[in-house]
Amino acid sequence: MTRPEKLGFSSERLGKLDRFLATRYIEPGRIPCAQVQISRRGELVHETLLGQADRERGKALATDTVFRIYSMTKPITSVAFMMLVEEGLVALDDPVSRFIPEWKNLGVFAAGMTPQFMTTPPTRPMQMIDLLRHTSGLTYGFQNRGNVDAAYRKLKIADTHGLDFDGFVAELAKLPLEFSPGEAWNYSISTDVLGVLVERISGMPFQKFLQTRIFDPLKMTDTGFQVREEQRARFAACYNATPTGALTLQDDPETSPYLTAPNFHSGGGGLVSTSKDYMAFCRMLGNGGVLDGQRLLAPKTLKLMASNHLPGGQDLTALSRSLFSEATNAGVGFGLGFAVTFDPVKAMLTSSPGEYYWGGAASTAFWIDPVEDIQVVFMTQVLPSSAYPIRRELRTLVYSALVEP
Repeated sequence: MTRPEKLGFSSERLGKLDRFLATRYIEPGRIPCAQVQISRRGELVHETLLGQADRERGKALATDTVFRIYSMTKPITSVAFMMLVEEGLVALDDPVSRFIPEWKNLGVFAAGMTPQFMTTPPTRPMQMIDLLRHTSGLTYGFQNRGNVDAAYRKLKIADTHGLDFDGFVAELAKLPLEFSPGEAWNYSISTDVLGVLVERISGMPFQKFLQTRIFDPLKMTDTGFQVREEQRARFAACYNATPTGALTLQDDPETSPYLTAPNFHSGGGGLVSTSKDYMAFCRMLGNGGVLDGQRLLAPKTLKLMASNHLPGGQDLTALSRSLFSEATNAGVGFGLGFAVTFDPVKAMLTSSPGEYYWGGAASTAFWIDPVEDIQVVFMTQVLPSSAYPIRRELRTLVYSALVEP
C-alpha cells in the first residue's frame, strides 16, 4: 500500500474516516462490518477493515471476505454488453426484439390487472440503450407501486432460482410495460435482460462470458454467481437493519442459497465478490478500460458509458418514476450502467462532475472520479441500502482527506 501523502491524501484525515465508521456504525451495532478501499492513480492508498463478517460465529472481517454485491453486478453486465457493441454484434439503437423476438409486440399498461391487462402500443420499440439506462418500461416487483409491479410479484419474476433465461423472457412477454420506452426512468430488471442478451448475442453462456472475458483477464478470482467450496469459510453473513438500530440475521453463510449454483444467472444482482476483485474492476474503468495490459474496452466506449444518457440531458428528479434507487436524484443522471453526477452543487454532494457510481442492496457501493483519478469500494452486508446515509457520508469523509491535487 502506498503512503497516502504521496498521492495527495492526509493519513490523519483518513484515520478520521475509520473512527467515524467505528463509532457511528460498528460499535453501536448498526452494521456488522466495514471494508473501504481507496485507490488513486493506480495505487491503493488506504484500506479500512472493521467489525465482523459473521457475528453469530464471532468471525472477524478479513481482507478477502466474500460479499453479496447485488446490484453492483449491473455495471459488470453493462461492460459485458458494451464489449459486444464494440465488436459490431449489436448497436445501442437496435430494437431489443432483434434478439428477443418474443417481445416484438409488447404493449404499454393502460388499465386492468393480471392476466387481463389493457394496453396501448409504445411510441417506439424498446432499444438496447433503454436497458442500459433503465428507460425500458420494465420494473421490479418490490417497487409496490401499481398493477404491473403486482403482476411481477404474482409471476415471481424476481425468483431467479426458479427460472432459466428462456423462462424469464417468456414470463415477461405476458406483461405490459409500465411506460413507453424512453419516456421515463425506472429502476428495473433491465440489466437482467442484458445478461440474456449477452448470452444470445455471443452464443456463450452468460456466466462463462463474464468469466472468460472479464474475471479472468482482471484476475477477479473470487467473483462469481456461486460461493465455491474453498470460499465458504470467507463468506460473510448478511443482516437486516431494524427500526431500533439493531441487526437481525437475513442470510446465514452456512445455509445461503449462494452455496449452490443458480438456474438463473442474474446480470442485475447475482454476483458475489471481494473488495480486491471489485477494485480491480474499478481500476480498469478508471484507467480507460485497461488494467495490467488487459484491455476490456476502448477509452471512447467508456467515456460514452460514463456520460448522462437521460433524454434531454435531464436528471433523475425530472424522469424517475422509481420508488427505489441506489442513486440520489438532483444533479444526477444515468449513463450506460452507472449513475453519473453531472452537477455536484445540485446533488449537494462532495464529488467531481463526471463521477460515476452505483451500489448494492446490502449497502455496498463504489464510485469512480475521473477528475481526481480516484476509485473507492465500500463493502458491508446490511439490508436495505436505505437504512443509513453511509454512502453520502463516505464521500464527504474520503474527499475531506484529499488535501492535494
